[in-house]
Amino acid sequence: MTIHLRGHHLLCMLTYIGKGYTPFFVENYDQIAEALSHGSVITLVNGPDDICMPLLCEDNCHCHNASVTLRDQAALEDISTLLGVRLQQGSKFILNSQLLLKLRAAFSEHTIRSACKGCEWADLCTDIAQNSAYKHVKIQCSDMA
Repeated sequence: MTIHLRGHHLLCMLTYIGKGYTPFFVENYDQIAEALSHGSVITLVNGPDDICMPLLCEDNCHCHNASVTLRDQAALEDISTLLGVRLQQGSKFILNSQLLLKLRAAFSEHTIRSACKGCEWADLCTDIAQNSAYKHVKIQCSDMA
């Protein structure tokens, strides 16, 4: 199974604990978290992705906003720098425990959080990252001990 993700959702998935915009959004995200936890391939996309899907039918869907595209670009730049590889549309990879731990450590240290500025979820994500609540997040790679 392939999961299509936009850039800033690579950050969102690090602290996802089952909260979201609507019940359908949460249900969809839970399914994505389960798939990612079991080694589904991530393919990067520009614009709305599999996580956005439940919101796309709303009149004021923010998924197409320029501000969200800027978040995507900032997230990809930060993560590319951290990993030493250029991530872009079409990049594919599998989230394994080593990569997940590296991303979560950088997120906790605010190294890869420039895309989070102004995000309505930023405080919740900070609380999760700083209070050792990562054990409660939905995405845990199957190769983690």
